[in-house]
Amino acid sequence: MAEKADRSSRIGQSGDGDRRGPRKTFGMQQGSGFLTVRQRRLAWLGFLLAAVQAPVAARFATDDSWLFSLCVALMVATVIIADDASRRRPAGATSSD
Repeated sequence: MAEKADRSSRIGQSGDGDRRGPRKTFGMQQGSGFLTVRQRRLAWLGFLLAAVQAPVAARFATDDSWLFSLCVALMVATVIIADDASRRRPAGATSSD
């Protein structure tokens, strides 16, 4: 008797010996972003190229034209962050939530 009481008190096991996994639950659905997967990959590539090009241009250019590459990299990063935020929002949520 003591053994049966010990088995039923274990975490993750029921007293009747049923070891089925948890029932199907419906988690939070992710919202979709405004960029497609291909556009998102190209945005990351553009960000990385502009971010690498800015310090190289700053080293070898005599004028301040490297600031343009820095601004482009920051704008692309802003778009990627906004897309990521819209993907993490639950499906059906409005922008005011």
